Amino acid sequence: MQKTILFNKQGSTLSLEFLEEITLYTLAQIEKQILSYSYKGIKTLVLNLEKVAFIDTAAAIFLAKIEEDMSSKNIQCTLICQDKILLATLELVKTHKPEKERAHANISFVEKELQIVDKYLSKYLDGIFSLIAFFGKSFMASMYYLSSFRHIRFKEIFYEINESAIKALAIVALTSFLVGLVVAYQSAIQLKIYGANIFIVDMLGVSILRELAPLITAIVIAGRSGSAFTAQIGAMKITQELDAMKTMGFDPFAFLVLPRIIALMIAMPILIFVADMMGIFGGMIVSDINLHVPPSLFLDRLREVVDVKHFFIGIIKGPFFAFLIASIGIYRGLVVKDDTQSIGFNTTKSVVESIFAVIVCDALFSIALTNLGI
Repeated sequence: MQKTILFNKQGSTLSLEFLEEITLYTLAQIEKQILSYSYKGIKTLVLNLEKVAFIDTAAAIFLAKIEEDMSSKNIQCTLICQDKILLATLELVKTHKPEKERAHANISFVEKELQIVDKYLSKYLDGIFSLIAFFGKSFMASMYYLSSFRHIRFKEIFYEINESAIKALAIVALTSFLVGLVVAYQSAIQLKIYGANIFIVDMLGVSILRELAPLITAIVIAGRSGSAFTAQIGAMKITQELDAMKTMGFDPFAFLVLPRIIALMIAMPILIFVADMMGIFGGMIVSDINLHVPPSLFLDRLREVVDVKHFFIGIIKGPFFAFLIASIGIYRGLVVKDDTQSIGFNTTKSVVESIFAVIVCDALFSIALTNLGI
């Protein structure tokens, strides 16, 4: 290996004489020679740059790091250099440390905490402003979209209804059926004790039609369709298809955002209706087997005690849940960065945020409708 440094030891003083230019490309070799030397018994280290014609900022940072390391080992470090340009480069690095070093140097505990709070507050405020901008663009696009019948893209809407609703019928129906089955089975154990078998109808009718079916459907669609919106639009952004659409004069909000939101708002009430039927059907099976309530008696009791308003309340929740799921899923797709890891990150966030938004919206519906006596 070619020597790039001369080591000259005199007593407790070690002199490092650099023999060539120190740049990013020679640092690995220089560092290997310096680290391989034993500094036992050394009290003074001399960095001799007299034969060095040029150093870049990477080399200047490296030399400054050597001084800091030696100082931590109680070794005094001395620099020999007459070149004003080299000295100016070294001074520049010392006065303009990297952000990470400056952030931790001479900063009190309170200042560190304030920096952390400011960092996260800025991040969340940027997210809020970005979401507001998204809703603003969506509203402006919807005004143009609905201003004329010919602007409505029926083909895209029907395609998204097929993707979001028709293909999701099986999983929604199965999930609701199992939920109705489980709820009825668990309730049957308690109702048997008091001989109140017939009241299984009252409980299932109200809980499934009003709360469980809309909520279960929304959660399934958030995990299925909401995540698909994020992944699809995120992939289009990475492959620069969105930029290509803008270049050709097509508005992505009119072609990609609104058809998905409208389609899901149309499809969700249909899915909730299917979930209602399957949930009641699952409960009816358990009622017949465990509580000996035949289907004919179950349906007669359901018609008598469960008001139709509970059914319509569940259906009305559908478009609101759909708007939240579609908007969050699409928004997360639009904020995907230019890497595949970002797609996974935002897809996960879209599902979590959609489910959270749906639960909050359902809670607000429950509070409002209960206070109104509905």
